[in-house]
Amino acid sequence: MTLSVSMQRILARTGDGSPTLYVPELNEHYHSIHGAIQESLFVYIDKVLRQIDKPEIRLFETGFGTGLNAFLSCREAEKEKRIICYHSIELYPLSKPEWLEFAKYLKESETDKSFFERIHECTWEKEEQITRFFRLKKIKADLTTYRSPETYDAIFFDAFGPDVQAELWTPEIFRNISEMMNPGAILSTYSSKGQVRRNMQAAGLLVSRIPGPKGKRQILLATKP
Repeated sequence: MTLSVSMQRILARTGDGSPTLYVPELNEHYHSIHGAIQESLFVYIDKVLRQIDKPEIRLFETGFGTGLNAFLSCREAEKEKRIICYHSIELYPLSKPEWLEFAKYLKESETDKSFFERIHECTWEKEEQITRFFRLKKIKADLTTYRSPETYDAIFFDAFGPDVQAELWTPEIFRNISEMMNPGAILSTYSSKGQVRRNMQAAGLLVSRIPGPKGKRQILLATKP
């Protein structure tokens, strides 16, 4: 079973107090129940953004979801005063009532919350300047058929898990992602499954398992040779 427009999404709290969404039909959360922000900071901000030594980073995310990764990346861009051009694909965007409810439970400053609102309010299919250092383009499309005309320095692979959406974790998907990656680009994902690692390797990526955040023994990190 895969996500559809009609599926229910329920707000839930995670271990670090930050919110996530739960999809009963899939028995799947959008983020780690041990800590949504904690996981995103570890898997994506620390292991990807902070490892790239460029004045401007071009980034592609699979699964815009709640916008949490985009929000944290925006906050990082402002903090480090480094430009991030962030493109994210999502087939089933949240409705405005859903993301507004999610935002109520973000324990962030009013300035940071305004970043979150701007990220959700901006137009789909158009790259927009969210802050001085953060540009965003939200793409409403199906990852299984999407082909990017652009290349990137970083990939946040944050689709629903392979047990739920196996079609998003195939060798074909990772070959497509690999073609989007510049030499030396970094991909990170919360999954550490052996088949996912082998599918990444089949796409020509150099893959390693590294220790994960709280509640997750390992994650996968890949680079484009």
